[in-house]
Amino acid sequence: MRWQLQEAKQRFSEVVRQAEGDGPQVVTRHGRDVAVIVAADEYRRLTGSGDFKAFLAGAPDLDELEIERPSEMARRVRL
Repeated sequence: MRWQLQEAKQRFSEVVRQAEGDGPQVVTRHGRDVAVIVAADEYRRLTGSGDFKAFLAGAPDLDELEIERPSEMARRVRL
């Protein structure tokens, strides 16, 4: 649904309820789309944000990578 900004401000609770039940709600100003209100679950799904700890735990095991390091000394850098 589309909401004019002034109406969305006045009926914000209803806008949020509709975002939760019916999907994204578009807010317009002077006839132009300026914002979209979405339910928090939908936002997390779209952005992939969520449990940061689970995200880190799902990272590949770096011990399985074969990383070769040169055995010679690093070059000297003058600071």
